[in-house]
Amino acid sequence: MSGRVRAAFEAETRVLPLAQILATRQVTPQIRQTRKYRAIRSSIAAVGVVEPLVVHPQTGGGYVLLDGHLRLDVLKELGVAEANCLLATADEGYTYNKQINRLSTIQEHNMIRQAIDKGLSPEQISRALNVNAAWIRERQGLLRGIAAEVADLLKDRQLGVAVFSFLRKMKPLRQIEVAELMIAANRLTVTYAKALLAATPKEQLAEPEKPKSISGVSAEAIAQMEQEMEHLQRDYRLVEDGYGTTMLNLVVAKGYVGRLLANADVARYLERNHLDMKRELEGIKFCESSARMHPY
Repeated sequence: MSGRVRAAFEAETRVLPLAQILATRQVTPQIRQTRKYRAIRSSIAAVGVVEPLVVHPQTGGGYVLLDGHLRLDVLKELGVAEANCLLATADEGYTYNKQINRLSTIQEHNMIRQAIDKGLSPEQISRALNVNAAWIRERQGLLRGIAAEVADLLKDRQLGVAVFSFLRKMKPLRQIEVAELMIAANRLTVTYAKALLAATPKEQLAEPEKPKSISGVSAEAIAQMEQEMEHLQRDYRLVEDGYGTTMLNLVVAKGYVGRLLANADVARYLERNHLDMKRELEGIKFCESSARMHPY
């Protein structure tokens, strides 16, 4: 085996004629009357297709549609001749849903910004997407006051918009630190962001002169959280500083144990007289190898 993993999709999208795309599901008149279909139609008419159709090339020519049947039907109804498509390297319909997530929170923001840059107003976009205009404005200014590094860390994540309001109250370096903590803990929630803000020292706040008021959290609890966070970060730095030395010692120990077990006479002696010890040594060797592969 070459060890290479085949990509599920081609790196670049292609503009393809709709006449060459074969739908595998029928869109009935009843479906065209649904709210979802009407919302997609309004969105495409106002903004265009944001998410490309997913297709797979057929051997005899043309393409089979894997995802985007409603979008394809709307495009044909609107008289569009071609569309942007993502080419899948496998023809299983489920592959798309396993490999691609729907728009993340920041991707939604980028989509709205692109539509506004094209001259559309928040009101026009809200009508096209069948949502409240306030929802559009909220996402329009999502990254205002957010460090670029944080936007990059969270660009593919699904999280509540309110998380950004808490991040905005912190200085850029603290924003980055909090974003990394949320990702490491896999807790991209508003509640966790609120707790991390409460544990943020005043000097790391965007406006340190203002009193830190967190609804539902007393001043005493905030002070205790700040102290505990300081201790936690100090312990983390100590562990981080000693990690390299620990790994070096493990590598040296692993090399010694490996050479010891590779000696046939030693291996036979341990097998015959100290089988439990031999198994322990083999286990230590395996655990150290796993630690290098998965240090966290």
